[in-house]
Amino acid sequence: MERHLKPDPSPRLAAVLHRAAALLTDTDDAEHHFRTALEDPATDCWPFEKALARLDFGEWLRRRRRSAEARPHLNAALECFQRLDARPWANRTAAELRAAGAPAGTAATPASELTAQERQIAGLAAQGLTNRDIAARLYLSPRTVGYHLHKIFPKLGIRARAQLRDALSRDPQQ
Repeated sequence: MERHLKPDPSPRLAAVLHRAAALLTDTDDAEHHFRTALEDPATDCWPFEKALARLDFGEWLRRRRRSAEARPHLNAALECFQRLDARPWANRTAAELRAAGAPAGTAATPASELTAQERQIAGLAAQGLTNRDIAARLYLSPRTVGYHLHKIFPKLGIRARAQLRDALSRDPQQ
């Protein structure tokens, strides 16, 4: 693959090629390729690709029972994915961090801040039920349901009832 490229690829292309080589090799050369992909400061211009390399390297280290070495890479990847709002990647990285023995609080999601009752109300509202219907099911007043929804929206970072379903589906605990 590399032999068809010009002799001096750009830093971005070199990092992508080293990451690919690391993923494709069955030997311990993978570590060298991961480190090479991550060491060039010029690749900081592409944070998503660098975070992918950190995630892959962290997974590789953890699977070789080197969890303590994996956690810094996974934490850096998680921070980047959260900053970029790349939720599927952040969820995958958070799961990998938990598998590497990181504290459970490391990968908090907005929906995890909801109380049990708020989560229940949000779920019913996401299904399209009105405040009155939710109140009847949960033996609450419609005003109480409205109050809870008023508290739920900022916690989930949404502004409209129509966004509830998507906000709740981003939570891996649901």
